[in-house]
Amino acid sequence: MKKNKKKTERRNKIRRRIRSTIRGTGERPRLSIFKSSKHVYLQLINDRENVTLLSVSTKSKDLQDQIDGKEKLESAKVVGETLAKAASEQGINKVVFDRSGYKYHGIVKAAADGAREGGLDF
Repeated sequence: MKKNKKKTERRNKIRRRIRSTIRGTGERPRLSIFKSSKHVYLQLINDRENVTLLSVSTKSKDLQDQIDGKEKLESAKVVGETLAKAASEQGINKVVFDRSGYKYHGIVKAAADGAREGGLDF
């Protein structure tokens, strides 16, 4: 328990430092990632108006048929591609990436690569 608490506190400290410099706007929203032990969540956030413009996760019902039977890395990539397609439908092409204190490795990298392949620029 103590080890998990230290890891969480460390990630929150890094997260606060990152968020002090990164801001999302209407033209260039913030692409925020959250990962739990089972799922990956991606959001496009406009920080000026405190509004979530778009969110996609591995729990989304329309993605279940694409994700079933895949590993976490592959499903994170599918989620990134889906978010990018939905963002381009709303006219969003450029974003600011917020890794939320996680290392840019594994699931975080796969989600970012999927979003880039889907057409987002960051």
